Amino acid sequence: MVAEALLAEELGDLLDRFAEWLIVGENGRTFPINRDEISIDEGPRGTRIGAVGENGFRSRRIVGFKPEGEEIKIRLAGPFGGGVEEMRLVPRTSAAELAANIELARLERANAIATLVESSEEGVKLVRVGLNAGSGRFAEIFADSRTAGRVAVFADVAGGVTAESMLATAILWFERLQARAKKPALELHIVVESRAAANLQKLHALLKGPMKSSIRIRELSRTGGAESLKPRAELSISRLWREKQKQLNLPDELGPSEMAGRIIALAPEAIDILHSRHGETLRFNGLPFARVRKMAGRESAWFGVEKRKRTLNEASWTELERLVEILKSCRAFDSDSKRHEFYRHSPESWLESILRRNIKLLDANLILAPIYNQFRTAAADKIDLLALRRDGRLVVIEIKASPDRETPFQAADYWRKIEHLRRRGELRRARVFGDLEMIKKPPLVYAVAPALSFHRDFEHFARMLTPEIELWRFELHENWREEIKVIARKNYFDR
Repeated sequence: MVAEALLAEELGDLLDRFAEWLIVGENGRTFPINRDEISIDEGPRGTRIGAVGENGFRSRRIVGFKPEGEEIKIRLAGPFGGGVEEMRLVPRTSAAELAANIELARLERANAIATLVESSEEGVKLVRVGLNAGSGRFAEIFADSRTAGRVAVFADVAGGVTAESMLATAILWFERLQARAKKPALELHIVVESRAAANLQKLHALLKGPMKSSIRIRELSRTGGAESLKPRAELSISRLWREKQKQLNLPDELGPSEMAGRIIALAPEAIDILHSRHGETLRFNGLPFARVRKMAGRESAWFGVEKRKRTLNEASWTELERLVEILKSCRAFDSDSKRHEFYRHSPESWLESILRRNIKLLDANLILAPIYNQFRTAAADKIDLLALRRDGRLVVIEIKASPDRETPFQAADYWRKIEHLRRRGELRRARVFGDLEMIKKPPLVYAVAPALSFHRDFEHFARMLTPEIELWRFELHENWREEIKVIARKNYFDR
């Protein structure tokens, strides 16, 4: 108890140095907090830190902490005996300085790209260089070109943005500039790193009409330490099918391992299994909670919802059973703890797991690929579901449980990948649908979400896609956890 009291006193003294702190979680999420909203308590089970956050007040046991300059790094025990997590406490003054430094670095990067734009072509004059007003992740550059007129240049200066997100954000910005009464933008140039240029180029090929012809993709390449911009050629859809396709190699065994079968038996109506290259993942209503792997002919298993897993053996089996009982209580449509993290976690996976057990709840004409999980692993992709209609036409199903602006572009990219596999005969060769016949038509795309979870820009972007993509919007009743009920369908094929 003396050691715990000393630890609490030392940490309390460190916190008292500043009136305001910024909590930085392991996932990068931040939350501002006052010193008087942080409590330090010692007890028989260790010292705990409590703080008000996005989900109300939470208290966690402290495993250890270490001051680093003005910051404090605190290691916390995960709930239910899970793994250790790390949290940083940054003084608000230091956090403000850090944000200012990040913004300055991004602005410098934006100016470096602007210089490349100006020097890449004769007759180009820079008008303005800045960062987008929202996140500050993107460079927004205006330039006047002797040949093209007013040009809008858009670039990712923070890194890690997907091609779908970048295209959607760039288009919305460009459309605002097109609507200006004075000197509207005539072209949109998207500057992208070499490793991401190909993905953006393929996505651009799936656009139609004036928007596609207004966009230019410019690749940022490096040679001998020097950077340069080079244009990426505009692709036609027919060019997409010339790319070499990797061969699908599906595993022979479809059934669960002995250990996986034993775990599934704890709640067969809620637990499903996802196969991967190196084992099996068990999910409770879409929430991963156990893993089985076969090594040297011997099965090994781990369990836990937190990052750090516990080894599963006969001694820990009762703890797994206890976890499953908690999941039965918390991760159910009629749960009394709808604010519990188990209920709120991974809603899209929950919805996908319901549809995977009975795809006919969505459309009575659909047959889900019997070896879909193995196919998804072999394809190394995140396509939610792949099905076949009774008439033999493929259906790519994209599932969302919360508004996502990029959904039409994500669905279009998945359509391209499946259509490529179909055209190359890989789906037939791998017998993804067993002996069922697939007709020679491009797949349909079903975008599925609760009615209120379609982003307001969904229809706007859906109408930008090539007519070759037959996109359907399926709106579900908001109470989908209890019952899947389609309340509206809309076809964007005739657009």
